[in-house]
Amino acid sequence: MRILLAPMEGLLDHSLRDVITRVGGVDLCVSEFIRITDQLLPERVFTRLVPELLNGGRTDAGTPVRAQLLGSDPACLADNAALLASLGPHGIDLNFGCPAPTVNRHRGGAVLLDEPELVHAIVAAVRRAVPAAMPVSAKMRLGHRDEARMLDCALAIEAAGASELTVHARTKLHGYRPPAYWDRIATIRGAVRLPLVANGEVWTVDDARRCLAESGCEALMLGRGIVADPGLALAVRGAAAPERPDWAALRPLVRHYWRRIAGHVSPRHRAGRLKQWLNLLRRRFPEAQSAFDTVRTFNDPLVVEGLLFGEAVALHGADAAVDAADAADAADAADAADTADGLEAGRAAAAQAATGSAATMATANA
Repeated sequence: MRILLAPMEGLLDHSLRDVITRVGGVDLCVSEFIRITDQLLPERVFTRLVPELLNGGRTDAGTPVRAQLLGSDPACLADNAALLASLGPHGIDLNFGCPAPTVNRHRGGAVLLDEPELVHAIVAAVRRAVPAAMPVSAKMRLGHRDEARMLDCALAIEAAGASELTVHARTKLHGYRPPAYWDRIATIRGAVRLPLVANGEVWTVDDARRCLAESGCEALMLGRGIVADPGLALAVRGAAAPERPDWAALRPLVRHYWRRIAGHVSPRHRAGRLKQWLNLLRRRFPEAQSAFDTVRTFNDPLVVEGLLFGEAVALHGADAAVDAADAADAADAADAADTADGLEAGRAAAAQAATGSAATMATANA
């Protein structure tokens, strides 16, 4: 069984990929999307969003990373894919699944599932543009507004030369609302020969088993479920895997994540990023609920640092570096669009994952 880490804009960035792959159990990560419009992006955009490209295309834990592109212009996507391929990712993935309204209004993501001919053209153009040995995969939902063109899109992706297809078992209109329709993946599996990866609403080991059984797949992509429980991949693997981490083992990784985001998230957004993750972690860890409650009303990173970890980190140098990077990025309209779209998608996913749990536990410092 293969387990992939999902792309999740505004949530599962390279810092969280680093943390989750340190825990273990993940075979391959797919990056958050890189938005392609009408220009060839400079290398710095690719390496900023996927810094693993500077590390042999792997996280620090050694897990390979496949970079994802999103757009609707086959020629421009092909040109950018060729440049990206030269930077050494472990494959290129194409996004036909993002449900964010801003992305869809600009003809990106799940809205393209209404146009299987265009989907085919995009995959075929990228396949031709990159070396034959480099995997080109795609991720789709069951459809845009309905499933009417589900099989057309899957067949178009296969015919265009994709090496693998991940299917999120909901339409764009379903968003992230349960349930996921894993049996529909089995329908696609009956129509195509390329390997399929099942995705959507896998929060527990039992969910994973039912997803594999209903879809007929031998590979899973985990998203919000593994963000809420970083040991989920290990648990799904069962007795052969190391023991999944408890809060005591995870808490140092929360601190590690906090310090990592200081290097690339502006101070005014840093606390929000951490709270977004804690919001999901509290589904499994009561201590995360306590941590979330402790910092819920605070946004100053130095205050949050002191409350959660009992110490102040030397963040000012990092803040200056991030501010300088922000100023440079402001000149790049495509980068700015990426950030806005990503935050929208990430906030939507996190909001739908929130629970009402309020268990009384010791503070996160305990």
